[in-house]
Amino acid sequence: MKTRVDDINTNIYDIKSTNTTIKKSIGLSEDVIKEISKEKDEPSWILDIRLKALEYFNKSKDPDWGPDLSILNIDEIATYVKPKVDNKRTWEEVPDEIKKVFDKLGIPEDEKKSLAGVGAQFDSEVVYHNIQESLTKQGVIYVNFDVAVKEYPELIKEYFTKAVPLNDHRYVSLHYALFSGGSFVYIPKGVKVEIPLQSYFRLNEKGAGQFEHTLIIVDEGATLEFIEGCSAPGYNELNLHAGCVELFVKKNAKLCFNTIENWSRNMLNLNTKKCIVEENGSIEWVMGSFGSKISMLYPMALLNGKNASCTFTGISFAGNGQNLDTGIKVIHNASNTKTFVDSRSISKDGGICTFRSNIYVGKKADNSKISMSCSSLMLDSISKSDTIPVNTIENDTVEFSHEASVGKISDQVIFYLMSRGFSEEDAKGLIVRGFAEPIAKSFPVEYAVEMNRLINMELEGTIG
Repeated sequence: MKTRVDDINTNIYDIKSTNTTIKKSIGLSEDVIKEISKEKDEPSWILDIRLKALEYFNKSKDPDWGPDLSILNIDEIATYVKPKVDNKRTWEEVPDEIKKVFDKLGIPEDEKKSLAGVGAQFDSEVVYHNIQESLTKQGVIYVNFDVAVKEYPELIKEYFTKAVPLNDHRYVSLHYALFSGGSFVYIPKGVKVEIPLQSYFRLNEKGAGQFEHTLIIVDEGATLEFIEGCSAPGYNELNLHAGCVELFVKKNAKLCFNTIENWSRNMLNLNTKKCIVEENGSIEWVMGSFGSKISMLYPMALLNGKNASCTFTGISFAGNGQNLDTGIKVIHNASNTKTFVDSRSISKDGGICTFRSNIYVGKKADNSKISMSCSSLMLDSISKSDTIPVNTIENDTVEFSHEASVGKISDQVIFYLMSRGFSEEDAKGLIVRGFAEPIAKSFPVEYAVEMNRLINMELEGTIG
């Protein structure tokens, strides 16, 4: 029996579209996987990967730590949902019923104002993908991942599954068995993309899963800022998100990967992100986690080259019935590598926020530096917040600092603000927004505004 949840969402993200689906597959089996592969007209080597991943999934078990995932029954999930449209290059070609959802979410308007390229996925398929002609002329590739499999097979074979292997964990194996949609990006050597690219993933169907795959290669000396947005309307049936992101940052290259996840509270968000960074390269993660019933998300960076660096800036906000288990993993495999972490979490109405960090510094990582700051704010006495660091240091030349704080809103501060004319609700809101401001500043301007809007909606209890 599917999990029942309160369907209370009243905001713009709760747009529910009907009459948009032409095909749906339920559950997980070899027949379902072969049907998906046939629908996509995939090469045999992709089907082989899917079937091998199915073997790994069937042999694996849920983690014995973190949130309880026993509520998930994959046999009841719609694992492939095909919308009534193929990939389009002009917004006018997208069907009105699907287009109006993205219109209300502001995707086309964002493209006009501040983006160099946009991909939009609806359920299991990308319905729109476009990039500025000036970037195409420089050799930049930004296409639907399913298209990349056919048009750039050698690049896909070289990098696909190489950052995140098929058996990395149970829900990665599930992802590789069912993956559909997503984006492929290649930035040639020396090309600096000045305006961000964005992919937006919308899960519309109730009781469904979404398994998009994002693969980004930033070649030597190149730079890119990429924005990933996610949302879904609220239902009273369990939905599942098990996407995967593989990132490759070459020598002297830079990548900033921004994510704002605003899933509904009937969503299990079991996403996986991993980046391999070469000499003098840098990866910057900027993440906002909102919504979802359960999230388990721990972006990982492998700093394999000298002077490689990883920066993580993130915030999560858990309300009633939410368990957001997030964090960061970094492997230091070379000298003079650096990691900087600034994590903040907010919990209210019994919500649970957990931040896990796993830092490994190898024997060859001389003179590496790690600085971590984790701050948690609880808005009442029934919420929960934990910071769980795991640090393995095998080199005595490392500079390592870790700071963690957990606290509640001070009654004295509330009293002071109320004495200056603020209501109690406005006083709490002012404190929360001030607490989140350093994270908001890390996002591009338009998405900092978006994050502040989500915080306001959480404070009002309108995110479902």
